[in-house]
Amino acid sequence: MSKLAIVWCHRDFRLTDHPALSAAVAENKKIIFVYIHDPESEQSWQPGGAANWWLHHSLKAFSASLAKHKASLVIRYGDSLETLLKLCEETGATSVYWNRLYEPALIARDKVVKKSLSESGIEPHSFNGALLREPWTVSKDDGTMYRVYTPFSRKYFQLPEPELPLEAPAKISSGHKGIDSEPLEELGLLPSIPWDKQFDGLWQPGESGAAIQLDLFLEHGVFAYGVERDWPATDGVSKLSPHLHFGEISPRQIWHAVRFHGDHATENGFPDATDKTLPYLKQLIWRDFAHHILYHVPETSDHPFNPKFKNFEWDRNDAVLHAWQRGQTGIPLVDAGMRQLWQTGWMHNRIRMLVASVLTKNGLVHWHEGATWFWDTLIDASLANNSMGWQWTAGCGVDAAPYYRIFSPARQGERFDKDGAYVRRWVPELAGVPSKHIHQPWLASEEVLSKAGVILGQNYPKPVVDLSATRKEALERYKRLRQAE
Repeated sequence: MSKLAIVWCHRDFRLTDHPALSAAVAENKKIIFVYIHDPESEQSWQPGGAANWWLHHSLKAFSASLAKHKASLVIRYGDSLETLLKLCEETGATSVYWNRLYEPALIARDKVVKKSLSESGIEPHSFNGALLREPWTVSKDDGTMYRVYTPFSRKYFQLPEPELPLEAPAKISSGHKGIDSEPLEELGLLPSIPWDKQFDGLWQPGESGAAIQLDLFLEHGVFAYGVERDWPATDGVSKLSPHLHFGEISPRQIWHAVRFHGDHATENGFPDATDKTLPYLKQLIWRDFAHHILYHVPETSDHPFNPKFKNFEWDRNDAVLHAWQRGQTGIPLVDAGMRQLWQTGWMHNRIRMLVASVLTKNGLVHWHEGATWFWDTLIDASLANNSMGWQWTAGCGVDAAPYYRIFSPARQGERFDKDGAYVRRWVPELAGVPSKHIHQPWLASEEVLSKAGVILGQNYPKPVVDLSATRKEALERYKRLRQAE
């Protein structure tokens, strides 16, 4: 008789390239799929509202996928270790398999789980299913961590190409019969106030949704990604980030699917500099780099990577923060991004950098305030990416943007939203403003604004900050910080 094995699902709601599942199946074990809702284990970075919306629908889709294999997903709520031990006692399972996660709190939790299971006579088995390469496997020649992306990515291209993804098991022997499971709705993941009403038509959580999105990107976007990724009004990016975060697709699946479409490879199989798929593959490496930093310097989720920034003169400016959160700053490209975020749970990456720059370097609001808002409103909220991205823009992180690089909303608009299509979509009250003034309506004449039906300060706000004056103030504060070294 086959032994029972628990496959403990974290954020890996798929059957293809699921190393933990493949290992359990290879050992001819009956599988019990388990999801344990244990947000307290994530400590101060428990999933936000938008991520919980995705989690609910991802679990629903995963359960439906398992049903096709005559299996089911056991859902439990509580402490992970206690729940696993109880399940092993209930079922007679002698081993637990899972794919690793890399947030500091979850690393600490899983170490305790692994040790306690072993001491209880239960075999623990953990695998890499979330990254191309795990954070400790890429290092400088002297064994130390990388602090800059470019040499980190260069090292990637010196190593063997990522392994091919594993096939989904052809047959899964289920051991779920008679095991109690919490109803998904009892987890309370969906909002009580329907702010998510637009999400359903925009996203398709689940493994099949991820496959569809990947196919769309490969067919329409991967070759143009190097150029069109900077244009927020187009579909020039993959939009795979939430699927990746929830493990509905693995980075190895994406890597090799993109490589199959590549046209210029080096001897070791990597794309060469002329391959049009290279810019997107570098984004997958950037994702690994973010996890590399968080693993080696776990405090960067809350504290600046560059310690001198602990003394930076941030302001407590609630008016600016609240206007920024609502998309009412009076700066059109910023407001467009913040409204896109609120209405869709997602924001174009170039606009993420812009809105972060305006909040931290014009509003002089602490980067942690912005990171916290993104954490609650992004469906793809990743602690590694979110922390590194905010610190990069604020100038206090690893491989950070220089302190003097302060994004100009007007220049960004002129370069990447020249005709104002992105602004007009998300800030409809400015739809009639001529393209010449769409990114700086405060410079337009009253006659021009009147023809467009715009009255600044009434149906569209005046800028909450003076972009020129606050830029000078930020540079002065950065200067004082450097002089204090």
